[in-house]
Amino acid sequence: MPNATRILAVDDRDENLVALAAVLDALPVEVVSVSSGQAALKELLNDDFALILLDVVMPGMDGFETAGHIKARPRTRDIPIIFLTAAGEAGEQAFRGYAAGAVDYLTKPFDPWLLRAKVSVFVELHRRNLELRRQAGVLRQTLADNTEGAAGGCEPLLRSLDERLAKVEDDVARLRSGEPADELDDHVASLRLALNALSSGG
Repeated sequence: MPNATRILAVDDRDENLVALAAVLDALPVEVVSVSSGQAALKELLNDDFALILLDVVMPGMDGFETAGHIKARPRTRDIPIIFLTAAGEAGEQAFRGYAAGAVDYLTKPFDPWLLRAKVSVFVELHRRNLELRRQAGVLRQTLADNTEGAAGGCEPLLRSLDERLAKVEDDVARLRSGEPADELDDHVASLRLALNALSSGG
């Protein structure tokens, strides 16, 4: 699955990692499994992930400490984290999990349908984010290909693009923090119209 969206699963128990991979097998994702916080941080140095499924209780560096390192790095701080923990510990640890930057908290044994549904939301968000980056790249390339005079004539359209892109980025930030972003589809469609107008010469 070379073009699949990547999910990082972190758990010190092999059977839990196998269960996570099996539950997510129906989704178009590649699950990268590691057994410690240190291994997770190493994996995050080189690869991009749409989501991190992070066990709370692990020997050495626990899930909270791992999340703290992830959120402290500019490259990884925006990756959503879903904490996984044993049911008996959920109440006392939920607050710490959200304070550490988690977007959600699931107890083991987790409902496979619920986990798939939650992961699907973040996979879709990641794909939309990549599409926005691609569109922004097209815009920058289009501007670079224009002469200074031609770019000057596009000034109103460029301002409009900037405003529309800012709205979409605000929507994405809200989704990443667990808030609803009901207007995201409308804002993406509006941005696409403006990009089409630019690529067709205004």
